[in-house]
Amino acid sequence: MQDNRYNRKIYLEDKPKAQALDELLAAFMFDRVIEQIPTTEALGRITAVPIYATLSQPHYHASAMDGIAVCAEHTYSAHEQNPIQLTISDCQFIYVDTGNPLPSPFDAVIMIENIQVIDEDTIEIIEPATPWQHIRPIGEDVVTGEMIVPQGHKLRAVDLGALLGGGVLHVPVVKKPTVTIIPTGNEIVSPSLDVKPGEIIETNGTVFAGYVTEWGALPVKHPIVKDKPELIREALLVACDQSDIVIINAGSSAGSKDYTVHIIGELGEVLSHGVATRPGKPVVLGKINGTVVIGLPGYPVSAYLSMEWFVRPLICQYLGINEPKRDTLNVKLGRRIVSNMGSEDFVRMNIGFVNGEYIANPLTRAAGVSMSMVRADGILTVPADSLGLEQGEIVNIELYKPLESIKKSILFSGSHDLTIDILSSLIREEDINRQIISSHTGSMAGIMAIKKGEAHIVGIHLLDPDTGEYNLPFIRKYIDGQQLVLLRFLKREQGWIVPKGNPYNVQSIEDLKTKELHFINRQKGAGTRMLFDHLLRKANMAPNEVIGYQREMFSHLSIAAEVKQHDKNVGLGIYSAAKAMGVDFIPLADESYDLLMTKAFFESEGGKLLVDVLHSEQFSLTVEGLGGYKVDKNVEPIYL
Repeated sequence: MQDNRYNRKIYLEDKPKAQALDELLAAFMFDRVIEQIPTTEALGRITAVPIYATLSQPHYHASAMDGIAVCAEHTYSAHEQNPIQLTISDCQFIYVDTGNPLPSPFDAVIMIENIQVIDEDTIEIIEPATPWQHIRPIGEDVVTGEMIVPQGHKLRAVDLGALLGGGVLHVPVVKKPTVTIIPTGNEIVSPSLDVKPGEIIETNGTVFAGYVTEWGALPVKHPIVKDKPELIREALLVACDQSDIVIINAGSSAGSKDYTVHIIGELGEVLSHGVATRPGKPVVLGKINGTVVIGLPGYPVSAYLSMEWFVRPLICQYLGINEPKRDTLNVKLGRRIVSNMGSEDFVRMNIGFVNGEYIANPLTRAAGVSMSMVRADGILTVPADSLGLEQGEIVNIELYKPLESIKKSILFSGSHDLTIDILSSLIREEDINRQIISSHTGSMAGIMAIKKGEAHIVGIHLLDPDTGEYNLPFIRKYIDGQQLVLLRFLKREQGWIVPKGNPYNVQSIEDLKTKELHFINRQKGAGTRMLFDHLLRKANMAPNEVIGYQREMFSHLSIAAEVKQHDKNVGLGIYSAAKAMGVDFIPLADESYDLLMTKAFFESEGGKLLVDVLHSEQFSLTVEGLGGYKVDKNVEPIYL
């Protein structure tokens, strides 16, 4: 029986993120610990105090060249018309190598290439030396007592060299704060390939630990804790006793088993429960026995952003360093972004450099889609007082990737196909800074993206029912006055994707209706969706006669994955997706999957590399190995 103390708490605050952070930082005064570690092991650590040299570098007058050491005054009369000779036996010079001490009374070095050797004892020079030429004086690099690095400095490789040269063999650094990470949930399991329905692989803990390490702290991963108040309470008490910061993951929202906020309040104090952000709203900020406790949402994107907003500033405050800032970039929005008043909206974005402009398009905004963080080039913040941003508006984006990589990326839109990932991988092998950034929007949206200058290339497979021709009729209909290039580079099999063994013997579109099967559709504007609608018209069927017609997926792989879940599910898609998911495929038609691009991109460095890869033997073999594809190895451009 559930303890009444932990009844569902529906209310979440809408506290501004900046206010919640200020209150959090103000509530904690860390007892910063200093430790002495060997200089050779101090890379990346933060200095606790200013560090001064205890030894001059160099600590003796040293020769800066290979040559001879001389007394400068003995060489003043040397000239081309008056060469002078010096001898070792008369102590007029000695040979020295770079770094050798300079013995008294010598006060200058002449480079070896500027002397003429007469015999073993005698050399000749024709230019005078000046006092202290080619000599490194004591303390040229650093002098005893000079500050080498200040406090709050992250030690780099070059710093370690300067410290060792200055006689600093051990450095006082800030001890890394300990951050304990507690994953919770009855459905959470350790990473494994043997995952049952209803089980969720615990991935957040590894991501949190990576962030914590990257930011300079020491992560401690706690075993998974089930959703039982007594277990959560015990884990929190132990962790707070042993840590500087405690992160407890999941259970921060307002569900029936979201105990985090209750237990933090019971054991200590809740500073904030809920911030005015999307995603990331259900975060808990509090303390137990003087230790920071942060309850993060279970959804990955919400959790990752909350980590950056609240955990990173705490770690930086503990270490005594400024919080790092990313580069930003002004870009033009390729699509409209709708937002809600009252909450800051954080939108993951893809960015491409198209026709001399940086164009940014939003990725999925679902808080549970971690791949949106993997694929994002940057993040856009929509202010809390905004209802959204219009297409074509110039906005500022915080960058996740180097600008060089973004500028050379090839922005892809249109229909999804597995070959685009292969194409991107092979392009990246040729140029590490160039890859294809894909946005699976469907064939019609791809055509519109080319028309509006929002993509470099698009994938299309649109069948014109009147002519039976693929793609060209639609390009001519919707795009006018632009110089374009079409590459008809492959044929692929379209057909019914059905569960293993085809248990309902699907052979035609009529089977969907008569056998009451559940259809998994593609989004509006997708070529596959348009093909299905064409088949419906030919069969004199209406969309409402098909169960699931309104259920939309954005890729062939997603359709195949859904089909695999139930023996009554059916989809329309390509053979390679069915093969990848281990389900069956009934061929329906071969279709042309073409690439459309501007002539300017086709003739650019990126376009030429793209065509070279398309013509390569490796691309053909890899694609045809997927099954269901026929690659035109001699594809020729069609200029439009």
